[in-house]
Amino acid sequence: MFLLFEPARELEPARELLKLQQPRAAVPPSLVIFLVFPPPTTVFLVSIRSSHADYSFPLSSGPPGLLLRHRLPVEKDFTVFLVCMTRGSIPDDDDTVARKGKVVTTTEGWPELLRCTTTKPPPILPGELIEEILLRIPASSLVRLRNSVCSSWRTLISSSQFAKDHLRRSMAVDPALTHPCIAYYSSSYSYTTIGTFSVRYVFENPPHEPTKVVPYEGRCYRSIIGSCHGLLCLHDEELEDRAILWNPCTGFTSPPLEIGGIFYYCGFGYDHVNDKYKLFGIVNKKSGESVTRIFTFGPKSKWRTIQDFPYRLHDSDSKDCVVGLVGLFVSGTGTLNWLLRSRLSSSVAVLSVDLVKETYSQFSAPSRDSDDKEFVLPRLGILRGCLAVCYETKKTHWTFWLMKEYGVPQSWTKLAIIPHHPLLVNPVSCYVLLPMYMLTNDVLLAKSPSGKFVLCNLNDGSIEFPNIDSSGDGMTKHRPLSRGSGSRIFHVYHESLVSPSHFGLPSCSSEMRLFKPTL
Repeated sequence: MFLLFEPARELEPARELLKLQQPRAAVPPSLVIFLVFPPPTTVFLVSIRSSHADYSFPLSSGPPGLLLRHRLPVEKDFTVFLVCMTRGSIPDDDDTVARKGKVVTTTEGWPELLRCTTTKPPPILPGELIEEILLRIPASSLVRLRNSVCSSWRTLISSSQFAKDHLRRSMAVDPALTHPCIAYYSSSYSYTTIGTFSVRYVFENPPHEPTKVVPYEGRCYRSIIGSCHGLLCLHDEELEDRAILWNPCTGFTSPPLEIGGIFYYCGFGYDHVNDKYKLFGIVNKKSGESVTRIFTFGPKSKWRTIQDFPYRLHDSDSKDCVVGLVGLFVSGTGTLNWLLRSRLSSSVAVLSVDLVKETYSQFSAPSRDSDDKEFVLPRLGILRGCLAVCYETKKTHWTFWLMKEYGVPQSWTKLAIIPHHPLLVNPVSCYVLLPMYMLTNDVLLAKSPSGKFVLCNLNDGSIEFPNIDSSGDGMTKHRPLSRGSGSRIFHVYHESLVSPSHFGLPSCSSEMRLFKPTL
């Protein structure tokens, strides 16, 4: 992060910064703070404390490269505290950046609290306070800063306990600490690329400013079989018996893990009671039989066979069928979830796998209109940490339901009704709107049957098609994302600091690492 201190008279910024850091530096009658905002925006909270008064104020965001100057009165004894909370990316050249002909130098060990005093040494902040400050910085910003801070801070940021505390705070207090993102792969073409893009930018960017897809290149074609706490579980589609864990925010991956067989139904989640990440899978053997297993990630990762899946696979005589191959993990419940549709009627239920008890259960989904003869497969999603179901009704509109209390059918609440739109419907599709993410202001991001992403304002009924630039994902030659999703399969994840090394797995295997292609 870039900041400069300068006295009232105009001097070269970098030279004056060094001068003020010297113990015998003269105190200017006033203090001028220079701030350079990296793109897209940054928010600073600045507190000036003197012997007679405190000044505390936020500095608002500005366009990229904007140089702000704030002149503050100072007295004989003063201390300057800066707590920097970033919103957006920090430039790669963290050491020096040229702005309008001036060299702007970064401070050592940002985002430490900077102190300037005239008569006595600055106070030493206790480690607990430093940790509390760092816990309030978004995961992506901490990752960018990790290699630029002192060793003690780097050790703290990289620790398993700090990652857990940061994740816990984001879930309970401040969701903005773990930015939501979407990752996707192609289910029809063997691309080795996995695309990612920011959900926040989809909501915030104006129509003329596209949200760019960030592609990650691997050594082989992989599918995504689940996401949890910022980790994506990837299945090697070429060798079929290997999986890796990957954190797109930190870049850390696990070594390949032997899983064996071909998955049909699967899911990845977290056992919060035993503090274990687990992979659920139904593996089809060459004999045609299927085996249900749980894989626990850790120093002694291994499969264990559990109770058989309660529904037969690919059996036309079965009265129920499972909708979707990958189960959705609901944070805080330790469960993977699928929709269960009756072949004998239009009734729908939710099938749940408890990763803690390793048992199955089911509960009813919200009822559909009884007089609706046209049946279109419903979709299951996660909105605001709760299960969400979308039905199509009478070929005229979609109805969204939200389960306020997990596992309690009486808590299903009708969230919204969205009328059909010509650009959203697809006459040959058997699916409905897929809920992806929803803001607190009731704006919903969904994927339509036509394959387009759409922003639905549930308050005024308006819709908007976000501009997503997928030109770098390698899949655009078949269909750019702006024209529809095509064969892309999408998973929502939240950026975090969780690493495979935190639960006993090696990280950053060079053989399996995914990387951004050189442009």
